[in-house]
Amino acid sequence: MTGNDDLIPVLFLDGGLGTSLEDNYGVKFDEHTPLWSSHLLLNDPDTLRACQKDFGNIPVDILLTATYQVSVEAFSRTKTADYPNGIRRSGILPFLDLAISIAEGAKASTACVALSLGPYGASMIPSQEYSGRYDAEHDSVDQLLDWHRDRLQLFQPIGRLRYRTSYIAFETVPRIDEIKAIRKAFSCAPSSDRSPTCTTYGDVPFWISCVFPGDDYTLPDGSVVDQVVDALLNPVHSENVPWGIGINCTKIAKIPELVRMYESAVSRLASAGQLKEQPTLVLYPDGTNGEVYDTTTKTWHAPASQQASTDDPFG
Repeated sequence: MTGNDDLIPVLFLDGGLGTSLEDNYGVKFDEHTPLWSSHLLLNDPDTLRACQKDFGNIPVDILLTATYQVSVEAFSRTKTADYPNGIRRSGILPFLDLAISIAEGAKASTACVALSLGPYGASMIPSQEYSGRYDAEHDSVDQLLDWHRDRLQLFQPIGRLRYRTSYIAFETVPRIDEIKAIRKAFSCAPSSDRSPTCTTYGDVPFWISCVFPGDDYTLPDGSVVDQVVDALLNPVHSENVPWGIGINCTKIAKIPELVRMYESAVSRLASAGQLKEQPTLVLYPDGTNGEVYDTTTKTWHAPASQQASTDDPFG
């Protein structure tokens, strides 16, 4: 008989930071805030701190940093009174350090921090993480590998980063080639060669969660779940295997079937001898009633069929 001590623990993760900032704190995001939630690191860290503290007070077990939309491109496009010409690469570091400090202060004493990183599509205008339609300069594994490695390098100088963040979360990934690029961004190196602040040697557990926004069960690039799980876990793509794999920003009604499909795909890899240990499952679907996110206006809208049903209950 299996005792309770043998059960795998369930950890609770926060989610919906941007929506919470809008709904509970009156924050508005538009084309002038390409950093989205991270914009508050520049102009209103106290509000960001209060919103993240709301999650910490629940308490959640893992608190994500407000860094999902961080990129060199997004900082360069962010123009404020203090930064009328945008923020150069050399000026980004203090804001990243602040994001981690805010999460550290907001979490419960027993909770941990996960460094939140969106896909390349989240840096585009309009954002393309739900479509996977990337520009020609970021349309292959090698091109996306360069981009992800460069973005990770932004965090390298942060003091004690490996001890301040327990996980790295790659979220809303819409493409197979980007999954492979993220895994390749982590490289193994002898312990004597490792920097104490390096994030790219696989010392910090990371997870990759994907988005399934359509009515079917495929990524935006058309990849089916078997292909997705193979890209996530098969050692042929990289020697570094994610601590966790999962699904986010996906309609909650699709989750049970997607989990079954993930489970079957993982089992097939294990049966083929391509999996050393079972990954952790990470789930944080949309908490909506069918609304669809508009990446241009950065707002949620009910589909036409739902609006018609609301306007005319007898229609």
